[in-house]
Amino acid sequence: MSFRAPSSELSAPCRSGRLAVGEGHAIAWQVSGPEQAPALLLLHGGPGSAWSSRLADAFDAFGLRIVGFDQRGCGESTPRGETRANDTQRLVADIERLRSTLEVRRWLVAGGSWGGTLALAYAGQHPAAVAGLLLRNLFVPDAASLDWFFRGASARFPRAWAEFVSVLPPDAHRAPLQGFAHLFADGSDDEQAAAARAWVAWEQVLSGAAPQPLPPASARAAVDRCRIQVHYLLRQCWLGREGVAEAARAVARLPVEFVHGAEDLVCRPAAARELQQLLPRSRFTEVAGAGHDPFHPAMVQAARAALDRLLAATEARRP
Repeated sequence: MSFRAPSSELSAPCRSGRLAVGEGHAIAWQVSGPEQAPALLLLHGGPGSAWSSRLADAFDAFGLRIVGFDQRGCGESTPRGETRANDTQRLVADIERLRSTLEVRRWLVAGGSWGGTLALAYAGQHPAAVAGLLLRNLFVPDAASLDWFFRGASARFPRAWAEFVSVLPPDAHRAPLQGFAHLFADGSDDEQAAAARAWVAWEQVLSGAAPQPLPPASARAAVDRCRIQVHYLLRQCWLGREGVAEAARAVARLPVEFVHGAEDLVCRPAAARELQQLLPRSRFTEVAGAGHDPFHPAMVQAARAALDRLLAATEARRP
């Protein structure tokens, strides 16, 4: 039987704060739910995006103590958009510092896309602190995945890809990632805003989302997000395929749930399925009709079912 809190506890007040993590960075965190309930850490995607309470909405009925935070340079964390002292190993250390600060002994860890990658990287280094993993639309940051996003998908969406790279000089069309890196490092404010709009539009195409123009007021936040994302992608998130595989081997004894949209064209399911073979206690759920959108009704339903199984497995392993 999975944990369920009494209905009076589901609206437990939210706590929030800021945690100095060194090198000039401070991360904004938030906790909601009953203090004595099992803890669930939800990691946002990106890299460069921000945490949203909407990520927790799907799991409210479980009555868990839900923890979220903005990764370095993201959302309400400061300094916003900063790439210095910002890498995967530091994010892993931030998570462990946050766990200690909140006095959580062990927690379930969930994340989507890049959030899933970070969840796996963290669990690989701190398996004793993790009860189980929920990995939605896992991003494997290897050369094949990056080539698909920046070039390979152009064969499927040639017009949209042409608009995507139109903000770059023609000689950068063969290496768009490097071209965007140059723009977000040295371009003018107008050039960076145009690049962010093009990036967001291309993501929407691959996500299967309806096109939504980026409002001018959101352009600055989008530039900051894209700058951090480029910073990570240029370096394959300091993991690459082997780094992710190494983390998977380190958590082979943990219960792990993969939930992946069958139509996901941002993080295609094949790479995640290949990784799942390294985890004998894992389960892979491919969600028909869903893509990369975490809020697709079928994806939400599958994630809830996966969390229910993780909670049951965790309780079964208690002394």
